[in-house]
Amino acid sequence: MSIDYKKIVERAEFYKPQISAFLRDMVAIPSESSDEKKVIQRIKEEMEAVGFDRIEIDPMGNILGYIGHGKHLVAMDAHVDTVGIGNRDNWEHDPYSGFEDDEIIFGRGTSDQEGGMASMVYAGKIIKDLGLDGDYTLLVTGTVQEEDCDGLCWQYIIEESKIRPEFVVSTEPTSLGVYRGQRGRMEIRVDVAGISSHGSAPERGDNAIFKMAPILTELQELHLHLKDDVFLGKGSLTVSEVFFTSPSRCAVADGCSISVDRRLTYGETWEGALEEIRQLPAVQKAGGKVTMYDYDRPSYTGLVYPTECYFPCWVLDEEHAACQTLVDSYTALFDEAPVVDKWTFSTNGVSIMGRYNIPCIGFGPGHEDQAHAPNEITWKEELVKAAAMYAAIPVLYVEKYAK
Repeated sequence: MSIDYKKIVERAEFYKPQISAFLRDMVAIPSESSDEKKVIQRIKEEMEAVGFDRIEIDPMGNILGYIGHGKHLVAMDAHVDTVGIGNRDNWEHDPYSGFEDDEIIFGRGTSDQEGGMASMVYAGKIIKDLGLDGDYTLLVTGTVQEEDCDGLCWQYIIEESKIRPEFVVSTEPTSLGVYRGQRGRMEIRVDVAGISSHGSAPERGDNAIFKMAPILTELQELHLHLKDDVFLGKGSLTVSEVFFTSPSRCAVADGCSISVDRRLTYGETWEGALEEIRQLPAVQKAGGKVTMYDYDRPSYTGLVYPTECYFPCWVLDEEHAACQTLVDSYTALFDEAPVVDKWTFSTNGVSIMGRYNIPCIGFGPGHEDQAHAPNEITWKEELVKAAAMYAAIPVLYVEKYAK
């Protein structure tokens, strides 16, 4: 079939009020990780209203909506959990009721990333309205627990539901760029043991906090010398948490632990990241224990699906059919080439491509710098353009690139 890109854009603009209203409804429902049930139900209502062919909620609580019945399975993903609001005093307006004007929508989750969900659902409506049929099935996923453990939802979808799309579009915010990779990450813990004594005689004990101090300095130095990559950029680390144990405030601390947020660039491994910390002189001297965290928090359905806190980096070749499909779709819809780039933060792509080598490509409304920030906003123009893109992608793919 001949794709009328002008009609797709016009139809997306027509649905701007509905996209905006749907997004505001989702934002109004607090939905931090493991508390997404109500927002999942709201998404189900909207999918039913716009005419999705099939809708399922899996045992983890992810919602899966299907359009079409063709052999080429293309998926689009948005996580629907959000982080909390932090200090309420930093918000100029209520983070859930928010506000909108002609250009923006304000509130927690607008960019990160319920905006992508709103645009995907109305892409389904555009496909139905315009009869954008093809030999494809479009799978729209609203996934849970991403903010707590990115990619866990897709580990479940791939391993347990046995779903393997030909490629997945992540709708995390990209400022309408096409993003083809990201650094990985891992959550590391360093433990140091000491011996307590009365605080009036610290020489009788072995202060674990003092033993941790040179480790912190060496970690800060290690950060400066981590591997660099021409596309993804440099690996990094930062200390994100400090814990201690002590019999009292009048005693020498007998334990000290830190959490390390480690970002992995291309070519780095989780084994190497652990070993380079284990080999630090201060860690060796203190007899420090270096381990990776595990995640086993139940989803809102009560399902526990444990995993280690390792989230691999991934890069999709710029010439891959999935990347070229998005570039071609954007160019045809908007008469200009998109920016092709990468994310700074992490996404569900860590499982989709990082673990399972299913091609992943990113395109989303909203901006990365809005993620996890107070006074979060997104832009209505971007929501509309994203809806047009999501409607065009599957039909262009099966006509031009699918084998």
